[in-house]
Amino acid sequence: MIKIYPLEEAKQGILKRKPIYQDSYSPATIARTESFFGEGVMPHQAVMQILKSIDEDGDKAIQKWNATLDGFNIPNFGIAKDELQAAWERIPARLQEVLRKSAERICQFHENQPIASWLTGEMGGQIGQRFTPVERVGVYVPGGTAPLPSSLLMSVIPAQVAGVKDIVVCTPPNPQDSILAAAYICGVDEIYQVGGAQAIAAMAFGTESIPRADKIVGAGNLFVTLAKQQLYGLVGFDGLAGPTETMVIADADANPVWVAADLLAQAEHDVQASAILLTTDAALAKKVQIEVAEQTKKLSREKIIEASLENKSGIVVVETLAEIAKLANDYAAEHLCLAVRDPEGLMNQINNAGGFFLGEHSFEALGDYVAGPSHVMPTGGTARFASPLNLLDFVKISSVIALDPQTAAELSPIAADFADTEGLTAHANASKIRMRNA
Repeated sequence: MIKIYPLEEAKQGILKRKPIYQDSYSPATIARTESFFGEGVMPHQAVMQILKSIDEDGDKAIQKWNATLDGFNIPNFGIAKDELQAAWERIPARLQEVLRKSAERICQFHENQPIASWLTGEMGGQIGQRFTPVERVGVYVPGGTAPLPSSLLMSVIPAQVAGVKDIVVCTPPNPQDSILAAAYICGVDEIYQVGGAQAIAAMAFGTESIPRADKIVGAGNLFVTLAKQQLYGLVGFDGLAGPTETMVIADADANPVWVAADLLAQAEHDVQASAILLTTDAALAKKVQIEVAEQTKKLSREKIIEASLENKSGIVVVETLAEIAKLANDYAAEHLCLAVRDPEGLMNQINNAGGFFLGEHSFEALGDYVAGPSHVMPTGGTARFASPLNLLDFVKISSVIALDPQTAAELSPIAADFADTEGLTAHANASKIRMRNA
């Protein structure tokens, strides 16, 4: 059952952000980690072991972790292109239609994002910015306890719209046909059966089979996120997208059945997922608590939901929406669902969220699949400074400087004086030589 917390207890518990390596790992997560890596080994330490082994041993280490963690003993972990087409032909016609419609809306949304190189002659000569696509992108697609073809579409399509030509996908072994079919309709040529932290390491370091990526994107579980954190700087990343989280803000007018359903939709992802309700109405809080218990009994991932609700989820009753807005802004949720009378007005009081879902008809599950924006969003409070996956994640900006002689002559004395102030005489000399020639 989901717990109703007093506000002060919630501030010190479910609403308090911690570094991911210090976070409260669920008992199930700790037990699974220790079963593979030894007693006392925490998830961030296990990830360190995986990254080191793949850096040193490449494909051999991938095969080891595939066998150890996923029971996959086949040495060749690549998937041939004709297998993707075969998977597409095997799935039902309705699923083909679903994948096509989702792909169309994701593409249409991202084609509306303005990105263009520019130059201006108003500063003497030409000054501007040049946008170029990242050359090689690695995409991680979750596929463990829940295969997510939606994540493939949400990550690959924005990269393609941005102009990335070389895209490789990694997903856990024995992917379902739905993931392979999604890869097929996107035109993905390279897909490998490698999951978790080992997939991130393979794309970051490069191995005999998997060339190194310039940037890696895609949502993932705790181990994927820890791997991204530890490898940051060696390769580019979209951000820390996982474990998933949602915060619902509801007033007395909200439908408790719908609110409960939306909380459960996040809780079923992962035992480390969090689903939090902030409400001004104590009666609604109790109704939602009862609904969560009733609906959970009917769901296939009941055990995962129960662990998630026990670990990092809860309901908090707060006196005013103004106070809730401050709490939500500090928490900076991945998904912020506003089930209130005036959702737009409340949104305008909050700066920090991966995505705003305005009103009960714009529920988060639609955003996961078919609304249009990528569902790869910042988690762990990183929405304070990070954005959902978008075209800017797949391009680089280069500054373009082409000054005319007159402007260069006018600026050289300024540069020389600046350099002298900093004690950088070679910089000053480069400017003074130009001044003499001028």
